[in-house]
Order: sequence, then C-alpha cells, then structure tokens
Amino acid sequence: MSDSQDVSRRDFVKTASAVSAAVAAVAPALEGAPAIHKVKAANEQVQFGFVGTGGRGQYLLRHMRDADIGRCVAVCDIWQPNLDKAAEVIGSNPRKYKDYRELIADKDVDAVFVATPLFAHFPVTRDVLLAGKHVFCEKSLVFKPEEVHALRALANERPKQVLQVGLQRRYSRFYQTARQMIEKGLIGDVTHVQAQWHRNGGWTMRKQEDPSRERIANWRLFREYSGGLTAELASHQIDVADWMFGAHPEFVVGVGGLDFINDGRDVYDNIQLIFSYPKGRKLMYSSISTNRHLPFFGSTRTEFGERIMGTKATIEITVGTDDEPTLGLWYLEPPKPEVTKAGEKKEAAATAMATLASTGKGTKGFPILLERDQITDHDSFLAKEMKYARRWLYSKGVMVPEEDRNPVDVSLEAFLNCVKTGARPLADLEIGLQDSAAVILGNLAMDEGRRVYFSELDKMGRA
Repeated sequence: MSDSQDVSRRDFVKTASAVSAAVAAVAPALEGAPAIHKVKAANEQVQFGFVGTGGRGQYLLRHMRDADIGRCVAVCDIWQPNLDKAAEVIGSNPRKYKDYRELIADKDVDAVFVATPLFAHFPVTRDVLLAGKHVFCEKSLVFKPEEVHALRALANERPKQVLQVGLQRRYSRFYQTARQMIEKGLIGDVTHVQAQWHRNGGWTMRKQEDPSRERIANWRLFREYSGGLTAELASHQIDVADWMFGAHPEFVVGVGGLDFINDGRDVYDNIQLIFSYPKGRKLMYSSISTNRHLPFFGSTRTEFGERIMGTKATIEITVGTDDEPTLGLWYLEPPKPEVTKAGEKKEAAATAMATLASTGKGTKGFPILLERDQITDHDSFLAKEMKYARRWLYSKGVMVPEEDRNPVDVSLEAFLNCVKTGARPLADLEIGLQDSAAVILGNLAMDEGRRVYFSELDKMGRA
C-alpha cells in the first residue's frame, strides 16, 4: 500500500466525526418553519389538482399514489389520452378537465401541481396564485425575462401561499450532506463545479397521427415552447452549483450547436456553458446528444452527475432514478510535496521527463455516509456490528450507501407538508427564479456568442 493511500485513510478517519456532525445537521432542514396556514380538507389531507399529465405528469402521479397526506381530486390536460391515463395512474377517481381554469376554480382543490410544457408554466402558476391556492411548478419555473419579474412581484404579494419548484436534488440526503460537508470546511474552498448530462440520441422526434399535434407533442424540441437542453437538463445542475457555491453567477459564456440531429428540431443538440461566480469560481457545464459516458464513479453510471472540487477534497455525486440509487463519493486531495528546511521541494531530478512523470498518485474515493451508517453511543452491539459490516462492504465496492427514499417522493411530500404547515419549501420562489434566469441568460449567451451578465436581466422584459 502506498504512503499516499495511508495518509488518505488516516485523514479520512480523522474527519469521520466531522462528517457525522454534518449528516446529523441535515435532518432538521426538512422540518420547516412554524405553521402559518392550515388546509381545511377531509381527513386533514391536502386535496390537489394536477395540470399537465403527459410523460412527466404521469411520472409524478405514480409517485403520489401512496401519499398519505394528499389526495388527487382533479386532473387536467388538453389531450384526452393523457387525461384518461392520468386518472388511471393516480387511481383516486379524479374529476377530469381540459381547461386548467376550470380545475383552478374547483372549490375542492387546495393546491395545484403544474407539469405542463415550459411555455405554459407562468400563465398557469400565475392563475393558481391569483385563485388563492398553493402551487408546485416543475422546473424551469418561468420561460421569459418578463415572467421572472411578474412572478416575483405576484408571489411576494401572497406570502401565505406556498410556491415550490421541482428541483428534487434539494431534497436528497446525499446532496444535503455534501452541502453540510462544504459548510464545515471538509473539502476546503470550493472553486469549481463540473457537471454534465450526456445522452446518445437526445429526445426523439415522435411522429403523430394528427400532423397538427406534432410540434406540441414534441415541445422540448422547439424554441417557441422550450428552453432546450439548458432548461430541461442543465437547470437541475446549475441549481446544484448555486447551492454548493452559496452564490449566484455573475456572467455566463457558452457555445451551442444544432450539428448532429437533423429531425426538424430547432433547439441545440449540444451545449457547453461556463458560469462565472464571485471570487473566480466557475461551473463548467456540458450536455451533448451523441455519447452518454460519465467519467465519475469509475464509469459505473452514465449520463449525468456533478463533480464539486475544493482545495482539500472533491465530491462526485449524482441523483438516483427509480431503478438506481443516488451516489456520492468524496476524494481527499493527495498530500502536498514535502518541503526541506531550506524551503526546497524534495523531488526527482528536474529533467523534462521526470517533470512529466511526477503527476502523483490518486486517492481512493470514500462513500458519503448517511445517518443509518453513523455509529453512535446509543447503538447496541449488534447495530454497531451491522454498521461496521456495511461500511466494510462499501469500502470494497460490494455495496453503496442508499437513501431511504427517492428524492422525488420526498420533494412531493414536502410540498404537501408545507401546504399544511405554512413552512417555506427548500426549493422556493427565489431558488426557482434564479435557476430560470440562468437558463434564459445561458441560452442568450450561446445565441449571441458573447459574455452575458446576470445584471442585464434587471432591464429585460420591463415595460
């Protein structure tokens, strides 16, 4: 075993107690603030409606079938097959509407979930708020600069109404723990985040029996409805960078192209963006449609993930799916070269070849440990042995730590809890608007081929 690996292990043991404290601090984050507004509904359940029951809407409804604190009483979609399928998926015999305004007017509806195409997010969310009801809107929260200003003003006039955005990484124990590790200085100063969402083929143009439905059925592929890869994929990971940096970008540059998929779409099929944050920190983002390789976790996963790079350590992390767990690994920085009393580095002869060869050895990745794997004084002997056994299996790569629940489920339930208690969502209005601003300005930077400053948004979309 090399010296560098020994040092890394010793350092890992030293910081284990600090990580435990970081994990312990995560749990209260979901509890929220004191109650402000109570929902008066049958059996204390939040009765909700659902607007937009296509693929994403049906996915969320499947995850809400067993929600004890909420009941779906109404669904809405302009296309009958989606409407019928949604009612079947949720299984609560909801009323069906084709006009979302009728659903909003339903007196039994306390809260509304919005999973429409992006271009319709603002008008539906606006009308839900105007009707005095709570709203969960999928990301990106809004589509145009003027909608950023309008929704901020409207929502701030209605502080007792809950508005939550569908950024589920905010509800992941792994991501929350990573943020706690950063706050406690365990990875040093975070200077860079790398993120990617790579696919092979991208979204596929789906042919329709009715040609008049082709554009709306494939709405992600057309600029009149969609923010493309930036809105549909990058938005999640831009939010992660904002969260981990604890700041918002100052400017963005980027290059996008429609180079490889010729099926009639007009959104880019590949984008590369650099967001610059205060103190020189940067998010380097890539989304392509020709390859889905992910160079994280020893390439055991594909498509998407984030790498959070600090002066002391690096975190690799990716959210899970219905079939795959959330993963989180952290790597300590290799020890710095030793220095002699004279202040000179101990190193090999300074030949060109020696310099090129002296790249150093990497360190082993350690799993981010959640509460269930933390050893406490209150554990029984058997409980401690089970935890030691799991941690040994993690270290050998036989098992990986897993969250108890899918963050999607946690985020949906958290919204319903916020409606009942008046607590502020973890993914609230301002987080959603900052994320939307990054999407709008990122696309503008690629379209105009220039550095776009976030301060420019203040003057965009003003009357």
